[in-house]
Amino acid sequence: MNKFSGYRCSICGTEYLPGQVTYTCPKDGGNLDVVLDYETIKKKFQPEDITSRTESSLWRYLPLLPVNEPAGDSTPLHASGWTPVFALPRLAEKLHLKHLWLKDESRNPTASFKDRASAVVVTRAGEIKSEVVVTASTGNAGAALAGMAAAVGQKAVIFAPKSAPQAKVAQLLVFGAKVILVNGTYDDAFDLTVKASDEFGWYCRNTGYNPFTLEGKKTAAFEIWEWWIEAHRDWHKKDSALDNHSPLTIIVSVGDGNIISGIHKGFKDLFALGWIPNLPRIIGVQAEGSAAIANAFHAKTEKIKPVSAATIADSISVDLPRDGVRAVRAAAQTDGTYITVKDEDIIKAIAELGTMGVFAEPAGAAAYAGLVKGASLGVVGSDDPVLVMNTGSGLKDVRAALQAVQSAPVIEPTLEAVKKIL
Repeated sequence: MNKFSGYRCSICGTEYLPGQVTYTCPKDGGNLDVVLDYETIKKKFQPEDITSRTESSLWRYLPLLPVNEPAGDSTPLHASGWTPVFALPRLAEKLHLKHLWLKDESRNPTASFKDRASAVVVTRAGEIKSEVVVTASTGNAGAALAGMAAAVGQKAVIFAPKSAPQAKVAQLLVFGAKVILVNGTYDDAFDLTVKASDEFGWYCRNTGYNPFTLEGKKTAAFEIWEWWIEAHRDWHKKDSALDNHSPLTIIVSVGDGNIISGIHKGFKDLFALGWIPNLPRIIGVQAEGSAAIANAFHAKTEKIKPVSAATIADSISVDLPRDGVRAVRAAAQTDGTYITVKDEDIIKAIAELGTMGVFAEPAGAAAYAGLVKGASLGVVGSDDPVLVMNTGSGLKDVRAALQAVQSAPVIEPTLEAVKKIL
C-alpha cells in the first residue's frame, strides 16, 4: 500500500509529490510535512489492527509510517521505540498532583529519543539507495544515527561541536561513524552539514531539515495513545468517575523543536484518522539560556529570533531552532504553553528524578523542571493527568549528573570509619 503521497510546506502550504523535493520548501525554506493517504489507511486499518500487534518497537506503527519495514528483525533498528511509562507517586504528592507519569526514552538502543528519527531516516536512506548519511549533532542525534546505521552497515558521518560531552562522542566513535568535531556551535555544524550534503551527495538527516525525522519522532505519540487507552480502562475498573478528568498534559523539553513537533504530528495523524476525539495538551520547556521558541510563543509570533544559546543542557542548546514554527504551533494548537527553566533547576530535577529510579540527562530533566515550575504557577492543576518525557539517559553527561549530587565520602576500610560517617 502506498501510504506516502507527498509533502506539504508548513509555511506556504505548497504541496509536492515524492521525488520533487527532499528536504525543505524551495519557495520559502519552510519545513515539509509528510502527507499520508489517510483515506486509504482508514479503509484498510482500524485502531485494533494496530493495538493488537505484538511488535514491541516503533515498527508496530508501520501502517502509519511513510517507509517500508527494514529487512531483518534482530538489529537495534528494530529495537527503537516502545519505551516504558512509569508512575511517579512520591513526586506527584510533592507537587500536589493526583496523576503523574514519565515516559523514559533513555531505554532506546542508544539511550535517547533520537533513535526514533534515525531508525526511520536510515530506513529511508536504504530505500533511496543513499551511500552515506550525514548529520549535525550535539551528541544524541549523532549517536542515534551512528548506532542505527551500524546496525545495517550504512555509512554515517557526524559533525559535532567540539564542546559535545565526551560520553556522547565516545558513542559516535564506537559505532564506527566518521566523526568530525567542529570548532564552533551546533548551528555551525548544522550549516556545514548541509553544505557537505550538497557537495558530496550525502543524505542529510539533520533535525528540522529532513522531513522523515518528524515521522520517526511522531511514533512516541502513538505509544502514548496506546498507553492512555489502557490507563482509561484501568481507571474505569477502579472508579468510573475518574473518566471525567482533564485532558492529558504532555510536557517535553525543546531545543530545535523537532521532538515537540513530532509528538504533535503523531496526534494530528490520529485525529485525522478519527481515532482520537481531540488532541492532548502539549507544554514545551526550554532552558532560559536557549529559549528562542519560548520567546516567540509568548510574543505571539511564529518568527523565531536566534539567541546566543548557553545552557548545561547541551541537547537543547540551539541558537536558531530549525523547527521553530511547528514547535510554536504544537503548544498553540493544543491549548499548551512554553515554560523556561534555569540551569540550577535542571540540575535539581536530575537529582529528584533519580529518587524515582530515573537517570535523566539535563535535557530530559528539563521537562520535569518545567513541570515543577508549571505546578507552582498554576499552569498545571492538581487534577490534571500529566506525562513528562525524559528524552535521554544521564549516562550521556556524567559531568552534569555529578553536579546534582554530593560527592561520595572516602573512608578507611574499618567499621569504625563507617560508624563515624553514619
